[in-house]
Amino acid sequence: MKKQTQVRLEEDVLAAGKAAAAARRLDFNKYVERLIIEDTTGARAAGMAAAQRLIEEHGAFLDDLEEQLAAPYAEPHPGAAA
Repeated sequence: MKKQTQVRLEEDVLAAGKAAAAARRLDFNKYVERLIIEDTTGARAAGMAAAQRLIEEHGAFLDDLEEQLAAPYAEPHPGAAA
């Protein structure tokens, strides 16, 4: 059985939370529930640690790849149609 609670949030925080929930295709209550579960079970911390390891191990490769992918959209080439 679920319990109901009331949370008071600043308007901008509530709007940001609702936008984040919508982006994940969750209703606001489910979004808040997931945040709490991820925070209290260590799932969020584990995910953040894994992301940090990925950046530390492959950051230079990812930076280079990003530059290569962005290159075609950089400054127009001489003689290219504008």
